[in-house]
Amino acid sequence: MSATSVKKRLTPTRIRAMKGETPIVSLTAYTTPMARLLDGHCDLLLVGDSVGMVLYGMESTIAVTLEMMIAHGKAVMRGVQGSCVVVDMPFGSYQESREVAYRNAVRILQETGCDAVKLEGGQEMAETISFLVERGIPVLGHIGLMPQQVNTAGGYRSVGHSDGEVGKIRADAEAVGKSGAFAVVIEGTVETFAREVTATIPVPTIGIGASVACDGQILVCDDMLEMFNDFTPRFVKRYDDLGKRVEAAVATYAGEVRSRLFPSDIHTFKRRS
Repeated sequence: MSATSVKKRLTPTRIRAMKGETPIVSLTAYTTPMARLLDGHCDLLLVGDSVGMVLYGMESTIAVTLEMMIAHGKAVMRGVQGSCVVVDMPFGSYQESREVAYRNAVRILQETGCDAVKLEGGQEMAETISFLVERGIPVLGHIGLMPQQVNTAGGYRSVGHSDGEVGKIRADAEAVGKSGAFAVVIEGTVETFAREVTATIPVPTIGIGASVACDGQILVCDDMLEMFNDFTPRFVKRYDDLGKRVEAAVATYAGEVRSRLFPSDIHTFKRRS
């Protein structure tokens, strides 16, 4: 590939400038092969801590470690030429203090080469986001349903159904919007208030189970391709059923091995004369 054909990487600054423009296309990625497939179609790839549930069979994201995120961040970066790559900061890696968050965020950026980090939280994390941004670390915010808080939130459920939740969403959005984050993910939030937030904060909103009015959308790639599990969240649209296609291909392979149809002559090495 010539130098002139290499796609120029999108930066967090460019993602921020996309507010109100063509919607930002985002998906999760955890491996090099998948990153290569997604890169040409996405503006932003998130190395999400959802990797714990998707690839490791965990029940939540709580047990995901910093080392896991760095390893998968490196893998995704090997497959990317044009997308902005953001790596999740896992549970426990940023909540203790601004200083701890900074050290761990620096490690993620230095060891993976990614463009930014993502952390969950609104008003309570705004000061930390500002602290990181002021020291040169781009941050993607995350409000609404926050998977890392599933144990205190009482499970995975949409938010914005009561006056108290609406007030918190508004306050969180305003705090993150002013914190210096270049964009914010809004997850599992009643559409009315996702629209309101998008219209009122100065940075792009990236929705997942939020609103088509958001400045972009993100899904877990394995969810939209039906590779992950049998449960389909309300906000996920299945664009393919790769799980069944993989299972069918493996069944065919198993049948051919057991009937000695594979390998055939064309798959076998012959001695050279």
